[in-house]
Amino acid sequence: MVSARQLPDIPAPADVAAPPAEAVRSSSGLVSRIVTAGTGTETPQDTDFVTVDYTGWTSEGQLFDSSHARGMPSLFALNRVMAGWRECVLMMTLGETRRCWVPQNLAYNGQAGRPIGTVVFDIELLDVRRTPNVPPPDVAAPPADATSTPSGLQYKVIKAGTGTKHPGARDWVTVHYSGWTTAGALFDSTVMKGNPATLDLNNVIRGWTEGLQLMVEGERTRFWVPEKLAYGRERGKPRGMLVFDIDLIRIEPPVRSRF
Repeated sequence: MVSARQLPDIPAPADVAAPPAEAVRSSSGLVSRIVTAGTGTETPQDTDFVTVDYTGWTSEGQLFDSSHARGMPSLFALNRVMAGWRECVLMMTLGETRRCWVPQNLAYNGQAGRPIGTVVFDIELLDVRRTPNVPPPDVAAPPADATSTPSGLQYKVIKAGTGTKHPGARDWVTVHYSGWTTAGALFDSTVMKGNPATLDLNNVIRGWTEGLQLMVEGERTRFWVPEKLAYGRERGKPRGMLVFDIDLIRIEPPVRSRF
């Protein structure tokens, strides 16, 4: 939870103390209403990972947490969050913002250092992805519509980006990624760990240095990286072609201005 000093100035909604009559009440005691309608019809599954922006208040209107304080949306495994949060997000569609009144027994339930009683969250569902424990259906070989580069790298854009700038070979980037062998074995994943990685593109495998320069911020791309552009025969590393799903979250400023 973010400390009060770091929290942005986000006023509590007018209905924070009590949900309006049109709000949806579930048998568990959760109450919610749509603030902004989503852009699709598909809802998450309870084993999915979701990317969200959110803000939380007590029912007295006290702001106690917000992803906006960190300047980056949050990634959660739905089967690892509080029961009320999970139930609320499972009702949402991509692009939707929903306000959820979460009773204490579905929230922090008396947990030390956490708000007591009903808490209210505004949650915006930005992205949904399946658990990396299940490999992509095309993990064994690139599909016919994958793009090939002269080096042998192959890739396919899974989710279009929102930016226009590409990183350079010596830039730092913040990314989420998952990596599989072509047999479908997951060998690394920031998604599973719940925290993105900030990396120097001059200090990663060659396939990453080349591939990330093709991306823009907000993009998710799947890369099929041949062994010569991956770990080669490096001891303790997976061999053969490797498959990575990479989200380019942002291009970081040069090292000299970051430290």
